[in-house]
Amino acid sequence: MLTKKQRDLLDFIHKRLQRDGVPPSFDEMKDALDLRSKSGIHRLITALEERGFIRRLAHRARAIEIVKFPDDMAPTGFQPTVIDGGKPEAKVPDMPKSLAAQELPIMGKIAAGVPIEAISHVHDHVAVPGSMLKAGGDHFALEVKGDSMIEAGINDGDVVIIRDKGVAEDGDIVVALIEEEEATLKTYRRQGPNIALEAANPAYETRILPENKVRVQGKLVGLIRSY
Repeated sequence: MLTKKQRDLLDFIHKRLQRDGVPPSFDEMKDALDLRSKSGIHRLITALEERGFIRRLAHRARAIEIVKFPDDMAPTGFQPTVIDGGKPEAKVPDMPKSLAAQELPIMGKIAAGVPIEAISHVHDHVAVPGSMLKAGGDHFALEVKGDSMIEAGINDGDVVIIRDKGVAEDGDIVVALIEEEEATLKTYRRQGPNIALEAANPAYETRILPENKVRVQGKLVGLIRSY
């Protein structure tokens, strides 16, 4: 899942590689996307790299490889090519499987605030770096709605990566299903026979519920943010 600016930048880099054989400069990218500063380009490049669409070569100026495109904008016969200052580079070794981007289903929105309806269906997909995923478990993604976890660095509109796991330890940030009806993203803590679901925002109170009213659906393992 890419924003319009991310898609526009990916398309611009591809066209310049096709036309000139070298990637555009950051100034050229800034002008093409009508941004005020190069810092915006840095954020877009980082976002594309984190999602596995491009790869930058360390210690090489203007060396960008397009790894893949979203399905709806992939050019016919596309093959990744790395160019550095107009000189072809040696073949880049394949990325280890553990680091390669993987597509995860976005299961809906998760409340970081007042719980909303339970997650029940896939409505999109997102590319996630393999290094963010934990071995030996299934993963899914959720879009955050609300600000109750803001002091944990989780903002409204972020996409959180969840490992499908039915148990949690004190201090884990989890997706908790309350009475099989409401889903929320909170810090999990056990208090005797009860479970405390703690917000990371003083504006929200901790919810304390009987253990049989709370089911852990997964544990937070990563986060993706678009700018």
